[in-house]
Amino acid sequence: EVDEGGGAFYGPKIDVKINDALGREWQCSTIQFDFNLPDRFDLSYVGQDGSQHRPYMVHRTLLGSMERFFGTLVEHYAGAFPVWLSPVQAIVLPITESHGDYAAGVLRRLEGARIRARLADDNTLNYRIRQAQLQKIPYMMVVGDREIEADQVAIRLRTGENLEPQSVEAAIAMIQGKVEAREEI
Repeated sequence: EVDEGGGAFYGPKIDVKINDALGREWQCSTIQFDFNLPDRFDLSYVGQDGSQHRPYMVHRTLLGSMERFFGTLVEHYAGAFPVWLSPVQAIVLPITESHGDYAAGVLRRLEGARIRARLADDNTLNYRIRQAQLQKIPYMMVVGDREIEADQVAIRLRTGENLEPQSVEAAIAMIQGKVEAREEI
């Protein structure tokens, strides 16, 4: 739509604007012609006809628009990105040090399935769960003696909801299904 009074002084401009979850409008990409700066800087080129011509400049906001776009995404999702977009999709949390080898194996299986995952084995389990929730990691996979015995993971969502323990393969399939369908957790 035409943005009356919103045009730039140097030429026509196309803005892509989106609204976030709070209804605020954000300008993302812009592409604009500039008929002013070529005159100001006395720019010219020699055309095929051998004479001087004044160029038209095209401005495009790639880096700035990327920053605004990511800022809009963070605002829109309040940092709780959908699984497919989340930088870390799952975190493996061993209950104690003795569960570390199994947890590392779970991590390798997740990474082998192209799930962005990491392992957290520092500090207390409650601290690590709290940190994962603050970081808004969609899936926390807690592993202890019972999980090792059954080759499973106990899954906790970033919302605080606990799912039934399930096999690592079932957990991988669940996450991949959410990613493929672009679903929320």
